[in-house]
Amino acid sequence: MTRLIYPLLMAALCACSGNASGGSAAEAVHSDPETAPIAAAFDADSAYSYVERQVNFGPRVPGTAPHKACAEFIAAELTRHGADTVTRQKASVTAFDGTVLPIDNIMARFNTSAPRRVLIAAHYDTRPWADNEPDPEKRFTPIPGANDGASGVGVILELARIIGRQTPPVGVDFLLVDAEDYGYSPEISEAYCHDSDRTWCLGTQYWATHNPYTETDRPAYGILLDMVGGTGAKFYREYTSDAYARNIVDLVWSTAAASPYADRFINARGGALVDDHLFINAAGIPTIDIVECYEGGFSPTWHTHADDMAHIDRSTLKAVGQTVCDVIYGESASIK
Repeated sequence: MTRLIYPLLMAALCACSGNASGGSAAEAVHSDPETAPIAAAFDADSAYSYVERQVNFGPRVPGTAPHKACAEFIAAELTRHGADTVTRQKASVTAFDGTVLPIDNIMARFNTSAPRRVLIAAHYDTRPWADNEPDPEKRFTPIPGANDGASGVGVILELARIIGRQTPPVGVDFLLVDAEDYGYSPEISEAYCHDSDRTWCLGTQYWATHNPYTETDRPAYGILLDMVGGTGAKFYREYTSDAYARNIVDLVWSTAAASPYADRFINARGGALVDDHLFINAAGIPTIDIVECYEGGFSPTWHTHADDMAHIDRSTLKAVGQTVCDVIYGESASIK
């Protein structure tokens, strides 16, 4: 992902998303005082193991053997955990440098008979370059992507394991998107790039215009997980999440505030990011981004070779995973 979001892109996406930040978001926060939320425990060790297994494949750059092996692993795990359906959306997209990338978006649906659904998303590909690497000789080599890539997927696979054993009140769709991290940055290309924001999240941009939903069966809202495993990470209210789906941010942050993880979810606005949630919002699903980000930038390991298992924190995975788990199991089955 990149740091800045330009006003023209914001305006275009807002126009595409219609009322995604209006009625749909307003309807997304529900409570049923007559029904106590179902308790479900998120296993941080299991999530950590899922992160590690992805990293062990090697950098998951689209078009490479490690990327293909990881995609097969993810799809197999979702199937093993009892998803009603697992679909693979395979296509080709063109990167900013003209490279044609084979993409493989993976989608799993649980509890498909439920009238109300939520969407949880993450990207599983990794950056082909180490833009911020202190050693200039390593800047044009792919990063391990333990946090930026594997952490969000690790949380999703653990959530899938839980949901496969204990059906929540609502349906849950998981979306693992491809080619998020193949975007332009001046550190790896001297050529001028027009509209560089749209060079990121290529898999999600494709999915947004080829997604399986209709007006009547879209998820009530979505939660994107990106860089959710860093050591001591804290999560601010991402700026465009507040703009598109403030009620969903309120729901997640208030859920965390009532838990042991209140100190991880800071109830203050962070920066605006170009990330997959922008294009999911454009598809009509009000979606927020849980992402480690500070006003001054990202973690020191971001887009470096230090984005490895040594900097993955089980307590961070637990804080994010349990919070999202509590949101899902705190939903009401009686409201569409």
